[in-house]
Amino acid sequence: MDGPVSNYPLAYKLSWLPRLLRPSLAGDRNGFAASAAVLIDPPPLQTVRLAFVGDISAVANRDAPECDPAITMLLSSADLVVGNCESPIVERPRAIMGTWLGTHHAMSERFLADALAAAGIARDRLVLSLANNHVLDQGIAGFEETLAALKRLEIGTIGTVAGGPVQNHAAGSLTIGFAAFTLWRNTDATPFEERISMLAAEWPREAVPGIDLTCAVPHWDWEFRHFPRPQTRALARRLGNHGVRLIAGHHAHVVQPIERIGGSVIAYGLGDFLGTALATQPWPGRIGSILIVDVSADAATHGEVAAYKLHFFMRLRAGNHERLVPIEALDDHLNRRVAARLGAIFPASGK
Repeated sequence: MDGPVSNYPLAYKLSWLPRLLRPSLAGDRNGFAASAAVLIDPPPLQTVRLAFVGDISAVANRDAPECDPAITMLLSSADLVVGNCESPIVERPRAIMGTWLGTHHAMSERFLADALAAAGIARDRLVLSLANNHVLDQGIAGFEETLAALKRLEIGTIGTVAGGPVQNHAAGSLTIGFAAFTLWRNTDATPFEERISMLAAEWPREAVPGIDLTCAVPHWDWEFRHFPRPQTRALARRLGNHGVRLIAGHHAHVVQPIERIGGSVIAYGLGDFLGTALATQPWPGRIGSILIVDVSADAATHGEVAAYKLHFFMRLRAGNHERLVPIEALDDHLNRRVAARLGAIFPASGK
């Protein structure tokens, strides 16, 4: 999780293991929105579809995952898929002991390519954020190797200092401006901040020319807590004041609620897409979500979020890899447990 030069507060470090073993439902539950909503009615004639997935890692997988056809069809329907690359992409880990223990992340280029193919994600329609606490787990050389691997795979990236605070990527007929950052780092400040964006407050306050929608991809909040901290919600409000209309967050490793603030939609935490903690992680942490967002391409509502929906799935253990299964396809007992947990997080109807 962290080392002696990370920036995690002591209270966080002391609570990490208990919360990993038993993800918390504590916190303020007021003001959140439903997990799905239509925001433009009647719907636009032309839309662009964005799909956001959670953290991607090989920690709980030696082999590529199995994905239910419903998940692959959902992801293949998107004009652009956005996720968080939680593990450096290296052929040989440099932090050998930490990688063996699971505190330092690593995945191979082949694993990532196979996992994307299994999930139905086209590499030319994928953007991965590198703004997370594990990105330097294999050192600066490992970070450079990661950049080279993603370039070979022709996968777009966001969240690096070199790319600037807002990085543009095409999605269908629209241009999306992505502002990715992390609040957390596992290493010394200087080498990290020279490479990875941690400067959310410096984003432009005015609309950026040539961008149809500004989207934030933050690595924020505290892990294994279903409800975001007040500080995280306050930051979301500030980002909305900067013109950010869509936020898809990571780092909590469990699903978190959605909030609508003015014209902005905030999904605080999508959970993991591929397991980043233990191979036999406690069940609430194996619930993940895919956020589907339809953005208007009509002239009158150009760039506005027309509709959104969280699609929930569960990561089930299958030998050396995981099976990604929609919650609707789970057996009755597990389905009821998952439904009860999600019912405690997401209101039946939103504001």
